[in-house]
Amino acid sequence: MTKVLIITGLTASGKSGLAVKIAKEFNGEIISADSVQIYKGLDIGSAKEDKTTMAEIPHHLINIKEFNETYNVGEFIQDTKTAIEKIVSKGKLPIIVGGTGMYIKALLEGFSLGETVADNELRTYYQNMAKEQGNEAVWNELDAINPELASSVHPNNLKRVIRYIEIASNKQELTKEESILKNYNVLAVGITAERNEIYDKINKRVVLMIEMGLENELKNLIEQGATRDMQAFNSIGYKDWFDYFEGKQDYKTTIELIKQHTRNYAKRQLTFLKTIKGIDICPLNEAEEKIRRFLND
Repeated sequence: MTKVLIITGLTASGKSGLAVKIAKEFNGEIISADSVQIYKGLDIGSAKEDKTTMAEIPHHLINIKEFNETYNVGEFIQDTKTAIEKIVSKGKLPIIVGGTGMYIKALLEGFSLGETVADNELRTYYQNMAKEQGNEAVWNELDAINPELASSVHPNNLKRVIRYIEIASNKQELTKEESILKNYNVLAVGITAERNEIYDKINKRVVLMIEMGLENELKNLIEQGATRDMQAFNSIGYKDWFDYFEGKQDYKTTIELIKQHTRNYAKRQLTFLKTIKGIDICPLNEAEEKIRRFLND
């Protein structure tokens, strides 16, 4: 049975470096499972590999969308299916790598929405809330009820957010299609580490991104028409700058918020990873050992 490798885990845990290393040794190509790397121009903040690495190792699902476009889990599944088939047809190893939990969960477990019975009273309530408090207030309601669904939809996609609240509130089961990986031999590892180690790496990574020009990267995108309400800029490392640019917070606060929000994200990642069936959660060195055994078997 054809093998497919999935490397996921916490931000700054070393998953991308491991994926490149394995790809070089085992004739692999990489499929990104990162909801920000899909966007052109969002390079530093999404920690894309450098051009030399991407020239040496083919990468898929990177730079496939303009920054003003949207993207969802369903599109990711179809694009990944196509990429896997293309890689396999060349006799190479598909390596899926990224920390967007909903993408990984959908790959391993299948994902589609079931039909919901319209709750007009609920819809009116949340539509009014959006008018009075903004779309993000409604999204926060969804996040409190069902973080899985919340992580798969942009706060400004109000219609879908409300639909998801209907599903979650009624405790309806989602109708799930079969996993696109059901006919492959899959190993999925989720890389973790001690909290202090991850937090230290996150803080250092943020400093490095600033030194590489993260602020100017976003300024240039804003000059091209980027706004805070676009899906691409709801991501950590980008959304935090808008208040600074508008004079609502100072530079030091902005940097600290990026660090804090990234650390909080890593905590949520670990919590979510534990809900996904079929993932072996372990430290980086153990993950590499498991991968080598899997590929050499």
